Order: sequence, then structure tokens, then C-alpha cells
Amino acid sequence: MIEEKHRGHDLMHAEMILILFASIGVAQVLLFLWRIKHRKSYQAITLLGMWIIPFYLCVRLSFWRMIIVWSIFSVITLFVMFKATRKKLHVNTPRIVYRWFLWIYQASYALGIIGYLVLLLVFTGLGLLLPVNPDIILETGVTLVFYGVYYGVMGRDCAEVCLDYMSAAMTYTTGGQSLPKIELASNMCAVCGQRIVLPTEDESNSGKIERTYRLGCGHLFHEFCIRGWCIIGKKQTCPYCQEKVDLKKIFKNPWEKPHILFGQMLDFLRYCVVWLPVILALVQFIYYVFHLE
Repeated sequence: MIEEKHRGHDLMHAEMILILFASIGVAQVLLFLWRIKHRKSYQAITLLGMWIIPFYLCVRLSFWRMIIVWSIFSVITLFVMFKATRKKLHVNTPRIVYRWFLWIYQASYALGIIGYLVLLLVFTGLGLLLPVNPDIILETGVTLVFYGVYYGVMGRDCAEVCLDYMSAAMTYTTGGQSLPKIELASNMCAVCGQRIVLPTEDESNSGKIERTYRLGCGHLFHEFCIRGWCIIGKKQTCPYCQEKVDLKKIFKNPWEKPHILFGQMLDFLRYCVVWLPVILALVQFIYYVFHLE
């Protein structure tokens, strides 16, 4: 009786596995095409999913620490995004945006590195030498890595939205363009729109006046602004003339370079958090429709 009931299930299980892999493959292609053809809508939906899905799961599972951190991050980030998306930007808005997201970038990167080192203690057995329960060490490492990667993703994606709006509001004219845009004075920073004060040697060493940086194209910027433009905005061109920026000259330290160390990991997290649950839910629906168990 039992054998009769389960007869043919091997074939059914094979069909279910094929459906699963086929769904993942087709979804990968569709997501790639969506990202190429309609990048803004893809980014908007992904960002919304990244923002809401983890919070929903934390509420269901009563992860109060994550809920508190998420709430603080969301309130401040939404305020910064509100200021950045105004048609008429306040003179200090670009600096506020870059300062906040640069801090998020640095903090998330530090958390990720610390969490990775903590996990190494567990996997190499060195954690047994510490007077702490290994389970607590493992939980701490996983939590730090998740916080670092998750808020790294959120910070970069939100910063990109802010930068798109600010770039539209602070577009400068270059030679040969006929569209009416803002003309940049020689003593103005194209990123923040504020006047550049060239310091003397004594003032530069004392740190009283902000340091400046001149790109290969000849345009001058506040050092903080051009670093924010490249790291937070993920831009590799001059904000004024769009000439390619040599990142090796701006970023002496390898861990400061955008895209290189964090990019692929963050893209993978976006996929796992937002789209993988959607794909699995679709697969479950297909199983239900065709009565596959």
C-alpha cells in the first residue's frame, strides 16, 4: 500500500529539481535584461525590497537589536535623501549627503572586516583559547558580517539615488553644449558648489583650511568632495567635464577603492535578500499548480 502510494515519486522529484534549476536560470536572465534595459526601475524595486524584507523578517522573529539599528538608519537616511532630492539644493546639502554615506561606507566596511576576523577565530579553532562560549563568538561574527554587508548595500544604493538627483540639480556647462546649465567658476567646487580657498603651506599643514585636489583634467575640488564623489557616488569621471579619473592617484590605500573589494559581495547579497525569496516562492507556486510534492 505504501509502496503503491510512493510509486513514481523519484520521477516527480527529478521534475521538481529541473523546475527549480530552470526557474533560477530563467530568472537570472530576466533580471540581467531588466537591469540592462531599465536600470532605474530595477534599482528602485531592489532597494525597496532590501529595505522592507529584512525588517519584516526581523519583526516576525523578534530581532529587536536589528529593528532598532534599522530604524535609526532609516530615519537618518530618509532625512538625508529628502534633502538631496529637492529641486533647489541647500548649499550644505551635498556635504551632508557625502559625509553621512561616507561614514556608513567606512563603518560597514569596518564591521565586515571585524566580523570576518571573528569568524576566522572560530573556523581556525583559536576561539577555543578565549574564555568565551564558541557559539557566542560565532553569533557575533555572523552578526557583524551581516550588519557590515547589509548596511553597505543600503548605503551605496541610497547614495546613488541621492547623487542622481543632485547631479541633475548641479549640472555644469562645458564647451560645446547648448543646453542652459550652470557655469562653473574657476574657484568653485563642482561637487559641493562652494568656493575653494587655496591654503598657504602653513595653513595646509595646520589643517585650518580644507585640502584641495586637482584632477588630471585640471579641475580643482575639495579633497573630501572628490573622495565622496568617487567612493559614495561610485563615479570614475570628473563631475564637470566627465573626463575619466585616475583612481590610483586619489586613493593611495587599496581598501578605499570603490567597486573592487565590496561590489560583487554586495550584488550577491541583493540577489539573496530580494530576488531569491521571490524565485523560491514562484517555484513553490508551480509545484502547487502541478500537484508536485
